[in-house]
Amino acid sequence: MIKVIKPKERETIIQALRSGVVPRIGLQHIQVGRSEELKSFVKDVDTISDGGSSFRLVIGEYGSGETFFLSLVRSIALEKGLVTMNADLSPSKRLHGTEGQARRLLSDLVASLSTRTKQDGNALTNILEKFIFLAQEIAQQEGVETSLKIKALLGELNDYPNGNSFAHVVNKYWEAFDTGNDDLKNSAIKWLKGEYSTKTDTMKDLGIRDFLNDASFYNTLKLYSIFVKKAGYKGLLVNLDEMVNLYKNPNSVSRKMNYEEILSILNDTLQGTISNIGFIMSGTPEFLTDTRRGLYSYEALRSRLAENSFSKQLGLTDYNSTVLRLANLSKEELYVLLKNLRNVFAKGNENNYLVPDEALIAYMNYCANKIGDSYFRTPRNTIKGFLDLLSILEQYPSLKWDDIIRKIEIKKDVEPTEIEDALTSYGELNANEEDEIATFKL
Repeated sequence: MIKVIKPKERETIIQALRSGVVPRIGLQHIQVGRSEELKSFVKDVDTISDGGSSFRLVIGEYGSGETFFLSLVRSIALEKGLVTMNADLSPSKRLHGTEGQARRLLSDLVASLSTRTKQDGNALTNILEKFIFLAQEIAQQEGVETSLKIKALLGELNDYPNGNSFAHVVNKYWEAFDTGNDDLKNSAIKWLKGEYSTKTDTMKDLGIRDFLNDASFYNTLKLYSIFVKKAGYKGLLVNLDEMVNLYKNPNSVSRKMNYEEILSILNDTLQGTISNIGFIMSGTPEFLTDTRRGLYSYEALRSRLAENSFSKQLGLTDYNSTVLRLANLSKEELYVLLKNLRNVFAKGNENNYLVPDEALIAYMNYCANKIGDSYFRTPRNTIKGFLDLLSILEQYPSLKWDDIIRKIEIKKDVEPTEIEDALTSYGELNANEEDEIATFKL
């Protein structure tokens, strides 16, 4: 069956993949393999929708497709009526911090809020107004004032840390919506995005002294999960990518505090104390298993994230495990992926194919000879090279694919060794000594 590719989807897919990033739309046109993994995550989405919670750690080599996989799960969650958040961790954006790192990560997450009808982020306003419209509808049915109904619906938030302030700000947004006060609207949005940093400003603009800070990170996510449910959505899925940046953090005290934050989330999930929320975190194998700097350096996490001994002994994958190691694409799956990319480039019209099937085999053999088997284990640069080839052939139709295929530059996809550079400069011992001095108090 021929897949029709919309021009916008085509351009987005090609531009994103040639730049080494995951396209925001059109994933269905290029997805191959990992069907069992996806089935398992669909179950997680259903669990969240039914009032439960989930926690998954996705582990894959740099360039192996974990970001693409997360984006695909995100698309499924949106189609099933969940709200999604996603953000990348970095040295300045972490789960725990004392200098705004957690608040900045929270701001990115809130900015990325997406729904089925607004999948590109910035859906906070839409969610707030859907909540208001729903409250108005219920209020009309019950014969009560909308303001009273809104307060009643937000009552559950008061049982949680920062819940009173969160509910207060949502009420302020309703007031602004009702009166047409755009300045108050903007202030409420600013607060909910974690963009306030002083009590003076929040008091002046919203009449409260509280604002979302580093300590509010996890509690705020729980409040959002409750609020989106009140707004008529099925739940909240939080995607956190590039978790390896915690592993790279040279400060051992900071790493431990971030790992404790992960432990809190994991414990709440395992114990069933949170509802309608799921977390997916992705990182490299070192981030998980390194006993000096990774999650396994923290015994409580190591015990909870241990692999299924039976599946390990039998050489099988436990798709229900908290930790999911992404399997490498097979050579057959990579071949199908190249076919899909060729189809995208041709806008779904096989008459416009720029290369025949034998060119795909020749290109794979060239990559194998150039960089070895890593071309299908971490295929990011392999994909980029193939799209570069198609781009040249599109622009210069007189060229023959078999004449230029060996001129395409393909490099092994490896991550810059930032952590090695840091350790070379300062040394692990020195980093730990600096931690102790920095945190020492009389």
